[in-house]
Amino acid sequence: MPEMPEVETVRRTLIPLVKGKTIKKVTLWFPKIVSTDHDKFINELPGKKIIDIDRYAKFLLIRLTGNLTIVSHLRMEGKYHLTSVNAPKDKHDHVQFEFTDGTALRYNDVRKFGRMQLVLTGTERMTTGIGKLGYEPNSAEFTDDYFIDSLKRKKKNIKSTLLDQTIVAGLGNIYVDEVLWRTKIHPLSAASKISRKKVIELRKNINDIISLAIKMHGTTVHTYLDANGHSGGFQKELKVYGHAGEPCVVCGTTLKKIKVAGRGTTFCPHCQVIYK
Repeated sequence: MPEMPEVETVRRTLIPLVKGKTIKKVTLWFPKIVSTDHDKFINELPGKKIIDIDRYAKFLLIRLTGNLTIVSHLRMEGKYHLTSVNAPKDKHDHVQFEFTDGTALRYNDVRKFGRMQLVLTGTERMTTGIGKLGYEPNSAEFTDDYFIDSLKRKKKNIKSTLLDQTIVAGLGNIYVDEVLWRTKIHPLSAASKISRKKVIELRKNINDIISLAIKMHGTTVHTYLDANGHSGGFQKELKVYGHAGEPCVVCGTTLKKIKVAGRGTTFCPHCQVIYK
C-alpha cells in the first residue's frame, strides 16, 4: 500500500501534469471506485478546473473550482497516469478525467480497492476518513508531549498502534518496521509501557525516516509508481522490511518475521527490546 511518502510523491508529480486543466468529461468504467453519488460525480465535474492538489496522510485532495474537492485514497495499488483521450484503455483503468486540451487523467487499480469521494472543500474531516486520523509526522502538532500522552492511553502493542493511524497518520507496514528497528523497540512492546526517552527517540526517527523517504520519492517493493511511471528509491535504504532471514546490519543476528495485526512484521530479536 502506498504510504505517506509515496502519496506525497504522487502529489508532487501529478501537480505539473494536471494543474490548470479543465475537466471536459468524466467516465466511470468501474463506478464502485467512487463512494459518493455517481451521477453527481459525473455531472458536476465537467467545467471545473484543477487548481491544486493537497494531501493529508495517505489521502490526495484534488482541489477544483466551484469549492469542490476529490478525496482520493489509493489503497493497495491505485495509481494515476496522464495520457491522451484516444489512448487504448488498460484493463485496470477504472476512472477517466478527460480534459479540454485532449489529454486525460486515468486512475488505474489492479485490485479495485481505491476510493474517491466528491466533497465540498473544507469539509474533508467531517465527510471522509480523514476525520479519524491523528497528526502527520513532521507537523507542528506531532510533539513529544502529544506522542507520549497518546501512547500512554493505548492498550495495544506499538506496531498495531502505529498502524491504526489514530495517533500518527501516514505510516504503513514498511515504515513502522523501519522506525521500530532504528529505535530498538520490539514490535510487540506494549505502547503504554515504552519509556519517555524511547518515545521521544521514536518520534524523531519517525520524522527523520519519513522525510528521507519523501526526499527519495518513496519506496517501491511491489507495484508503486509515481504519476510519471517512475519507481521510488527508498527501498535501497530498508534495513529490516523485506529482509527476513538475513543478518541484522548492526549485530548480525538473523532477522525474524512474525505476524502482528495481520501484517508481516520483520525485526531483530537481539537489538529490539520488548517493553511489557
